[in-house]
Amino acid sequence: MSDEFDVIVVGAGPAGENAAARAARGGLSVAVVETELAGGECSYWACIPSKALLRPVELAAEVGRVPGLTLGPIDVDAVLARRDEAVSHLDDSNQVKWVKSIPAEFIRGYGRLRGPRQVEVTAPNGATRLLRARHAVVLATGSRPVTPPVPGLAEAAPWLSREATGVTAVPRRLAVLGGGVVACEMAQALHGLGARETTMLVRGHALLGRVEPLAGELLAASLADAGIAVRTGVQVTGVKRPEPGGPVTVHFAEGPPLEADELLVATGRRPATRDVGLDTVGLPETGPVPVDDSMRATGVADGWLYAVGDVNGRNLLTHMGKYQGRVCGDVIAARANGGPDDLPAMRAVADGYGAPQVVFTDPQVCAVGRTEAQARAEGFDVRAVEYDLGTVSGAYLRGDGYRGRAKAVVDERRRVLLGVTFVGPDVAELLHSATVAVTAEVSLDRLWHAVPSFPTVSEVWLRLLEEYGL
Repeated sequence: MSDEFDVIVVGAGPAGENAAARAARGGLSVAVVETELAGGECSYWACIPSKALLRPVELAAEVGRVPGLTLGPIDVDAVLARRDEAVSHLDDSNQVKWVKSIPAEFIRGYGRLRGPRQVEVTAPNGATRLLRARHAVVLATGSRPVTPPVPGLAEAAPWLSREATGVTAVPRRLAVLGGGVVACEMAQALHGLGARETTMLVRGHALLGRVEPLAGELLAASLADAGIAVRTGVQVTGVKRPEPGGPVTVHFAEGPPLEADELLVATGRRPATRDVGLDTVGLPETGPVPVDDSMRATGVADGWLYAVGDVNGRNLLTHMGKYQGRVCGDVIAARANGGPDDLPAMRAVADGYGAPQVVFTDPQVCAVGRTEAQARAEGFDVRAVEYDLGTVSGAYLRGDGYRGRAKAVVDERRRVLLGVTFVGPDVAELLHSATVAVTAEVSLDRLWHAVPSFPTVSEVWLRLLEEYGL
């Protein structure tokens, strides 16, 4: 086995795999280093298992809105079995085969930088191997969950996202600390699968604070209708679990304590930069790795270090990490082969438009681009229009009691969309049309001629433009 490669990728999650595949496609030799499972967090502990748990709960809600259909109890064991199948029973052998087919050498172990173009890999048995890169090292080490410094919290052994998506026995009483995407999705999923007493504890005053306020409001109402208690403006002062595996008690600055069988902490994630050797190349070990739009790390001599995905902090979303990986791999291959490295596809400009994102709750929340508040803060001449999704004919046909909202944020000077938000059951498939319109900066006058089919929920595009005045 050679210890020298054109490119070394540290991390075999979606971002790292895409960077490796594109570099190999460019004719470069590639090594991929992974300490856990090839496929990464998304495949085994995040996106895939969480959506497998959410889907039956979502379908149950859909059935409940359509007269003439009978809703039976959810078979929890069958749902968990399908979740296990979706994550390949935590067996990454097929994914390893795919990495090797790129082709790339797959190396199991913990990778750390050991100076310019050098990566030391510590194998599970403790053996070490020093790899050298002729052209580039790509950090794709992802992110780790954040646990707030609440007295007693760490000692109480709370669930983090992995424990929630890998659940084997659903607790009857569940407390969820947080109000972001993971907190909302897993509160709804686990409540639907049997956590009948679910309480969300939100420090802020709204759910999903990074999207339009209307989204958090509609979701909070839906969660409350389902029997989930959403408590906002909460200050947690302490957590106690006297006996391992026993009940956990959450204490607050005001009001009585809350007892639950499990406590899920979903208060965000931070880039996994600690203990990857950044100090050996002159970069701080805390915070994200700063990169330019080609994913090359700034502040590193000779420009051989790149960072893609969560570790660079640009957008902590799987699809954006994959996008950055494609850009990165192509740029590295172009630079190594002496080709042009400034083609339009070789810059990650989509990060600057506002990444598309879907929250797979009921109702679904999907958004792309800037919120109205963000656009105004950036100095745009803004006009925002909204429309009640429930009044669209296609929405009525989806079921009784369909509730939703759509919002468009317009740059008045250029008459293009800066951001779009949809909230409602099964609206995720509307998002890509909005993503195209925002990133391509399609003029409203042009968009007016993109005629939506009838009767579909996508007719809301017409209604938004009519609200604008076209």
